[in-house]
Amino acid sequence: MEIAIVVAVDQQFAIGNKGDQLAYISADLKRFRQLTTGHAIVMGRKTFKALPKGALPKRQNIVITRNSALELTDCTVVHSAKEALRTARHQEKIFIIGGGEIYKAFLPLATHLYFTHIHHAFEQTDTWFPGIEAEEWIETEKTETFTDEKTGLQYHYQTLKRTVK
Repeated sequence: MEIAIVVAVDQQFAIGNKGDQLAYISADLKRFRQLTTGHAIVMGRKTFKALPKGALPKRQNIVITRNSALELTDCTVVHSAKEALRTARHQEKIFIIGGGEIYKAFLPLATHLYFTHIHHAFEQTDTWFPGIEAEEWIETEKTETFTDEKTGLQYHYQTLKRTVK
């Protein structure tokens, strides 16, 4: 099973503030949909709550929470990374979509990292992507820089594949 992390980071590897992502970039949202459709997605409860319309369609939505009473429509609720992997065991690919604690739990297991690097340092941040060991990864894709028409933010995509496990 391929375990892929998909994340948008700013220049300081910040990923969020107050339970929400730092920016909404239209092309990045389309890329996210293209990457994850047809696969399992794993997220924490706060990330799920930040989704504007609940569970994402055409994906197996798995939500990790400590709350044993939590029930969510169109989602499988689990209580650990191990349980999430067991739930998605029939999937060819599983995408980890946040937040910070979930990224930290799955980073040692990840085979691929799909970054959106936003060329901006946001002032209001409270969540960061965990550090990675550069020697464990090889870059397989790095795009040109794009500019989001709506926000004016510049960004590029980078894909890394783990070389050492």
